[in-house]
Amino acid sequence: MSDKIIESRMSIEAKNLSKHYGAQIAVNALNFSAKSGQIVGFLGPNGAGKSTSIKMLVGLIQPTSGEAYIAGERVSQDSINLKKQIGYLAEDNPLYKEMYVKEFLAFIASLHNISQTRIQEVIQLTGLSLEQNKKINTLSKGYQQRVGIAQAILHNPSILILDEPTSGLDPNQMEEIRSLILSLKPGRTILFSSHILSEVEAICDRLLIINHGVLQADCSMDEAKSFPGGINQLFQEKTKLVK
Repeated sequence: MSDKIIESRMSIEAKNLSKHYGAQIAVNALNFSAKSGQIVGFLGPNGAGKSTSIKMLVGLIQPTSGEAYIAGERVSQDSINLKKQIGYLAEDNPLYKEMYVKEFLAFIASLHNISQTRIQEVIQLTGLSLEQNKKINTLSKGYQQRVGIAQAILHNPSILILDEPTSGLDPNQMEEIRSLILSLKPGRTILFSSHILSEVEAICDRLLIINHGVLQADCSMDEAKSFPGGINQLFQEKTKLVK
C-alpha cells in the first residue's frame, strides 16, 4: 500500500466548507487539511465557528455548501462508516453520568464489538484504573474528561477530534489532559479545538485561527511564534477583525 493511500486514511480535510442559518453565516468557505502525526490547533474566540465546523467534519450537521473529507472519503456520502475512523470528544462531553466508568466504557465498546482486553488497555492509558468502579457523576471534571477521551479512543481510531477538551479544568487537570493527548499523537491525526491560546501553543504542531466563521490564519506553530510580537500578537490581530 502506497504512503499516499495510507496518509489519506489518516487525514482531515475541509474544502470550501460553509454553514448558513438563514442570513447568519456560521462558517464561511473553510479550507484546511490535517495529516497523520500532527496535532492541529483549531483556535478562536467563543462563537467563532469552531464547534459548527467540527460538527460538519464528523457528519453531525450537513454543510450548506462545500465538502468535508475524513480518511479521503466524503463525509456526506458515507458518514456512518467513516465514524469508525473517528474518535470524537464533543464540547459538552455527553456521558451517562449515573453509570460506573467501566460500565459506561463497556457499553460503548459493545457498539463497536470491542473486547474486554481493549477496555482495560484504554482504562490504563487514560489513567482511570482507580476510578473505573466509581460512578461518573462522582468524578472531578478532569476525570470526566478522561472518560470522554477514553470512549473516543476505544475503537483505536486513526483520527481524533477534540472540541474544547480542557475547558473548565483547573491548571493541574489541564496539564494532565495535555499529557494524555500528547501520548495519543503517534500514528494519529488530532484536531484540537480551543479558545485558550496557551493550551494550543503547548501541544500543537500547526495553528488554524478562525474568527466570525472565516479562517484567518493557517501556519506552523514555529511560524506563529516567529510572528512579530509572538503568537499572542498574531491571535490578537486575527481575532480583532469584525464582520
